[in-house]
Amino acid sequence: MNLLPFISVLIGAILWGTTGTAQSYLPESVHPLTVGALRLAGGGLILLFFAIAMRRVNFGEWPWRATLVAAVAMALFQPFFFGSVRLTGVAVGTVTGIGSAPVFAGLIEWIILRRRPSRRWVMATVLAVAGCALLLLTGDDVSVNPSGVLLALGAGLTFAVYSMTSKIVLEFANPAAAVGVVFTISALLLSPFLFIYPLDGLRSQEGISVIVYIAVAATAVAYLLYSSGLKELPAATAVTLALAEPLTAAILGVAIVGEELNFFAWMGVGLLLAGLIVLTFGKRGTDEERTPYFRKQIREEKE
Repeated sequence: MNLLPFISVLIGAILWGTTGTAQSYLPESVHPLTVGALRLAGGGLILLFFAIAMRRVNFGEWPWRATLVAAVAMALFQPFFFGSVRLTGVAVGTVTGIGSAPVFAGLIEWIILRRRPSRRWVMATVLAVAGCALLLLTGDDVSVNPSGVLLALGAGLTFAVYSMTSKIVLEFANPAAAVGVVFTISALLLSPFLFIYPLDGLRSQEGISVIVYIAVAATAVAYLLYSSGLKELPAATAVTLALAEPLTAAILGVAIVGEELNFFAWMGVGLLLAGLIVLTFGKRGTDEERTPYFRKQIREEKE
């Protein structure tokens, strides 16, 4: 069994998990949507320039429809996610948004691709989502805002759609080129936020350093790793593995930010870790070997 795609997705998700800790060093005047626009612009352009320099961009058979859907989904994810966090808090917004994404991805694969979820995926996803839910019990007051929860579910859905459509793009393009093009278009869609919210807090040396780190490590490198793994895995599997993000965020919150987790929250960390281990190292059934490759299907139809 080739573990490299699983490890690639996990490392990418771990890098995503550092974003919240990095953002804690930014002034409170910096709006999260500004950070979202800058991270997509920086990460997208870095990968696009790299792909062009390495001559890995071929627009001859580029799937523009899937690219645009992926770009719109990633652009929508930013206001959905940050809006949910603002309305219903970081804990509920993050857990609902990230935790619902694997469920949406599994349903999309089942309904659209007619690919029934494997028992291994179901078991791992149940463990991981339950772990996310227990992470809510950090000892802080948790308030549930219905509008915020709806926005968080929108974030989960758009991330699942991004992953599904990105997999189509990856059948025709190198991962660096695919992410670079998608993120550059997403950044253009979010560019109005750069004129709506003030940028004063980003002009300091610390502000610039944080944005550079988020754009390079937590976006360009992270999504390149995620896409490289996604190219070889079912989208639902990759999205479940992405739950390493809240796991990383929780551990960094304790180790660096000084947050405290109670017994239930640590149980959540354990369940999350167990789900990721089951999905990565568990025995795969024969149905999981039939990962849908869109390019192959298209060529077979033409023949």
